[in-house]
Amino acid sequence: MDFKTDIGYRRKILTKLLDAVMRREADVIEALQLDFGKPPFESVLTETSLVISELKDTIRKIHYRARQKSVFPNLLNFPSRDYIYPEPYGKVLIIAPWNYPFLLAMTPLISAVSAGNSVVLKPSEHTPSVTAIIEIIISEVFDPVHVEVFKGGAEVAEKLLQRRWDYIFFTGSTRVGKIVAKAAAEHLTPVTLELGGKNPCIVDETANLALAAKRIAWGKFMNAGQTCIAPDYVLVKSPVKTEFIGHLKKAIKAMYGENPKHSPDFARIINDSQFRRLTGLIDTTKVVHGGSFDLETHYIAPTIIDNPAMESGIMAEEIFGPLLPILAYDSDADLQNTIGRYEKPLSLYVFTSQKRFAEKIISEYSFGGGCINDTVVHFSNKKLPFGGVGYSGVGRYHGKFGFETFSHYKGIVRKATWLDITLRYAPYEKKFSLIKKILKWF
Repeated sequence: MDFKTDIGYRRKILTKLLDAVMRREADVIEALQLDFGKPPFESVLTETSLVISELKDTIRKIHYRARQKSVFPNLLNFPSRDYIYPEPYGKVLIIAPWNYPFLLAMTPLISAVSAGNSVVLKPSEHTPSVTAIIEIIISEVFDPVHVEVFKGGAEVAEKLLQRRWDYIFFTGSTRVGKIVAKAAAEHLTPVTLELGGKNPCIVDETANLALAAKRIAWGKFMNAGQTCIAPDYVLVKSPVKTEFIGHLKKAIKAMYGENPKHSPDFARIINDSQFRRLTGLIDTTKVVHGGSFDLETHYIAPTIIDNPAMESGIMAEEIFGPLLPILAYDSDADLQNTIGRYEKPLSLYVFTSQKRFAEKIISEYSFGGGCINDTVVHFSNKKLPFGGVGYSGVGRYHGKFGFETFSHYKGIVRKATWLDITLRYAPYEKKFSLIKKILKWF
């Protein structure tokens, strides 16, 4: 078994992983429902299908991604052949979150294995059913020397971070991301940090308001709002704000019925801690839709909060739940005053029929990725890099970008021996003016 250099072996083991995932898909769906009531449709759409697609794409393209790539040589090195040589970093630590526990554990694992690394995977302790299935799949496919699962809580993660790794990949909160980065810095270990932030969603007066409301509601309330790229708050042009809220209410009712608590299509909050944090953010005087909750079942209704104070708790931090603040704006300066209050977000969304306005927003604000006239769907395209910027993350992955993340690229010059130009060698007397003339052209 030489997973570091044998590309054929990597392809074979990933094919075996694909078979195991497909056989266990129903088990994963059931586990997601057990852990936090995730609807089977969402489990397939946002977890298992994306993992299967990533595996198929990686298996198909692994030989191309792993091959040496020739580049045009520098004429100063004539005669030579220059090329880029990808190699695995070595021993990789992947720490996965609870909100998409299967997808966000398996996708970076696929990239790391495809690049030839060995992996220690630390799934979330908050989703024990999914973690159990992941452990079964990994044990069926991999030798522990190649990929191993470490279960446990924060204390296990802390101990793992004390070890020396060749690469660390972490998905989670910005607060914990800083801890991971600090631990990695001790050994100058490179990291990818997939974090989050307060993702703005802008709706101007030219947008198709009914369609915008439907797409925003879907992106926000999927997985009960526990999505790092979900719209965190909506900025609506003042003249259409009331109309937009009306469409948003209709969209919520159309998707989840009069009482979303009884909908089989609405997930639950992961645990007591998150539930209490979220319910503590609800100001009942600002609620215009929803607002109900039930501790016993960890249910919080899809909730619209109209014009919360900027100093309120709900506007101070990433919400990560089914609470959606709606704010009004009148000018570009208003947008800047609100969005500029926060660190660079993981995602940004803009709904408009004005191409120039959309391009202005996309170019003016720094963020990880986003959509024009939709939400969340940029995550699904493997040809797009996914990652944050600033406080919302470091690095990128998905598709070829995942292979690149877990690979070190060596630059190699293979110099010929049949010719040796002596200009570069000492003594340099009488060569100075000549070399200056030559270097002008490079």
